[in-house]
Amino acid sequence: MATFVLVPGFWLGGWAWREVTADLRGRGHDVYAVTLTGVADRAHLAGPEVGLETHTRDLTALIEAEELRDVVLVGHSGGGMPVTQAADRMPDRIARVVYVESGPLPDGVSQFDANPPEEQERLRARIGDGHLLPPPAWEPAEDPQNLAGLDDAALTLLRRRSTGHPLGAATDPVRRTGGRPVPTALVACTFPVEVAAAMIAEGHPFFAGLAGAELHGLPTGHWPMLSEPKALADLLDTIARG
Repeated sequence: MATFVLVPGFWLGGWAWREVTADLRGRGHDVYAVTLTGVADRAHLAGPEVGLETHTRDLTALIEAEELRDVVLVGHSGGGMPVTQAADRMPDRIARVVYVESGPLPDGVSQFDANPPEEQERLRARIGDGHLLPPPAWEPAEDPQNLAGLDDAALTLLRRRSTGHPLGAATDPVRRTGGRPVPTALVACTFPVEVAAAMIAEGHPFFAGLAGAELHGLPTGHWPMLSEPKALADLLDTIARG
């Protein structure tokens, strides 16, 4: 059986993986659902000094302290950045990296850089002088593609439990040491997997790092651990079994 480390995207804690975690453990896997520093039950640790390096260390420290090996390291959305850095620093501990609605950003690029200029301007207006990126309103009418598949209960949960996310995690660039690459897989939800394959083949900078990756489609919104937890667990189980 596999050892999974599940890393949520922005605004969410390990709680978001609850159904996926239960499913994978029911299949005999060992599962660690991470809450990154400054978010959810660790929101009291948020501060301007918390950034991508902090979140990367959250992961490497967990893997070291629990003496984990052959880890299937899963990064959802913004969680893909600390996952990328952690895998780069300890490739001998990682069996595979799975990017869920995410990907290995190029060295020197931040999550904030991946947004078009008008979106960056809108986000900076929301942040003001603070050090937290506030969560969205979770209103399907405002974001139908990303929120597809979420029922009222899931939306209520997101509104109740999402917290501000440390800004540095979004604005700090990914830094790689050039260590040994590990096998990767992509789970694409809000865009067809064929599109991802084409962008990888074209060498798109945000997809180039997935060359040779396993590609899996799971048609739903951007938060599949809440909209399609059983289907996501099925895919993760399949990927882990090789």
